[in-house]
Amino acid sequence: MTITFITGANKGLGRETARRLIEHGHTVLIGARNREQGEEAGVTLGARYVPIDVTDQASVAAAAANVAAHEGRVDVLINNAGVSGPLGDPSGLTAADALAVLDVNVIGVVRTITAFLPLLCRSEDPVIVNVSSGMGSLAFTHDPDRPESRVVAPLYTASKAALTMLTTQYAKGLKDIRINAADPGYTATDFNAHSGFQTVTEGTDAIVTLATEEPGAGTGRFLSRHGEIAWS
Repeated sequence: MTITFITGANKGLGRETARRLIEHGHTVLIGARNREQGEEAGVTLGARYVPIDVTDQASVAAAAANVAAHEGRVDVLINNAGVSGPLGDPSGLTAADALAVLDVNVIGVVRTITAFLPLLCRSEDPVIVNVSSGMGSLAFTHDPDRPESRVVAPLYTASKAALTMLTTQYAKGLKDIRINAADPGYTATDFNAHSGFQTVTEGTDAIVTLATEEPGAGTGRFLSRHGEIAWS
C-alpha cells in the first residue's frame, strides 16, 4: 500500500489530488492547517487528517511524528500548500509581503522535506512531488500567447521559479529519492477565484502522474499535463 502525504489537501488541487490517489489505491494523509476543513476532507474522501502548518517548524515536526507513530513511513510526499501574495502593481510590496509568500511556497517545502526525509527513507520507492507553476517560467511569462504572460504576480512567480530550481537541486543531491515538480496549469480553484479554464481534475493530471509512476522513472523533471517542460 502506497502511503501519500499531501500538504494543503483540504481544498482545491490538494483535495482533488487526494481523491484521485485514493482511487489509485493510495492510503492518503490529508495535511492541512485548517482543522475543520481538513477533518471534513478526510471524512468525505476516506483519508486521515494530519494537522500541519508549513510555516511553523514545531507543527511540521509534529506532523512527521504523527505519521511516524501511525503509518511508520511515507512513500509519496506532495508539497502542495501555497499562497499567491499580492497581485498587480508591485510598487507597494514590502519585505513582509515577500517573506510571507516565500515562507509557504519555498521555505515551507524545505521544512517539510527535511522533517519527512526519515519517513521517506523507509520507503522502497520514495517520491517527492513539488507543486510548482508555469508562472515561474521565463519563457511562459514572456509568451503573449500563454495566460501566464497576462498576470502580474511578482512574489508568486518568483517563489515558483525558486521552487522549480530547488526541485532540481534536491534531485541532484538526494539520488535515492525521485523528486519532480508539477505545473498544474491555469485551473479553476479558490486560488484564482475560479477564473482558470481547466477543471480541477485536469489541473491535477501532472501531480497524479508523478505520484503514480513506476519505480525508476526520472527525477529532476518539470511536468505539465501535456508532458515535460524545458524550464527556462
